[in-house]
Amino acid sequence: MKVIDKIRKKERRHKHIIKKLWGTAERPRLIVFRSNKFIYVQLVNDDENKVISGMSTLSKEFKEANKGGSAKDIKAAELLGSIFAKKCKSIKVKTVVFDRNGYKYHGRIKALADSLRKGGIKF
Repeated sequence: MKVIDKIRKKERRHKHIIKKLWGTAERPRLIVFRSNKFIYVQLVNDDENKVISGMSTLSKEFKEANKGGSAKDIKAAELLGSIFAKKCKSIKVKTVVFDRNGYKYHGRIKALADSLRKGGIKF
């Protein structure tokens, strides 16, 4: 399968998903982006077009908790999810709309979502 075909399939999935998702102040949209090296997570209020909070495997909190481990595997996604769940609770966000950004729900995306649920965030 060519790389271009994979990109087109991801864009098609993302368009199909994004039609139904909308973040508000009470229930913001949690956007996940993953690259080959890092994972990024953001909370967005679509009513005001503002980013409420964000974190990645490059952030200071993650690096302190990870202690030199890899930033691109499933364990890193789980750790990022647990840290971000604590951050969400500190800003009083308990429920979110999960936007997987066109990625298939497996691997790092699933590990991140499961650890956010364990941390008390409801989807």
